[in-house]
Amino acid sequence: MSTLEVDSDGALFVCGSLLDAAHRAALLGREVAAALARLSGYERRRGRYFYIVARAGAETAGLVLSGLSERDFAALDRYEEVPRLYTRAKIEVADAGGGGTLRCWVYLPTPALPGPRN
Repeated sequence: MSTLEVDSDGALFVCGSLLDAAHRAALLGREVAAALARLSGYERRRGRYFYIVARAGAETAGLVLSGLSERDFAALDRYEEVPRLYTRAKIEVADAGGGGTLRCWVYLPTPALPGPRN
């Protein structure tokens, strides 16, 4: 695990199946840097898939993947079924140790995502 990088265009906050390093490597064809992070104001839930929803006072633990290329994001967008099941948006996350914040990408659910989202 590394610390958060400032290159937010190549960074992605994850808190579901992409927490698994072997799964990420299989999907991307390579290992990528990951740092512990937390997302304030969002709660992690699971229907058929993991997703986050805005909720005041909530906090979600996860990872920030960094050094992602356009090719990586194309593979991730296919995996997350963008734009049908998820959209990709910028969000601010904090280093798990409280050392800093970073504005990076995150996948947010669309109404088409199976399972409850309230």
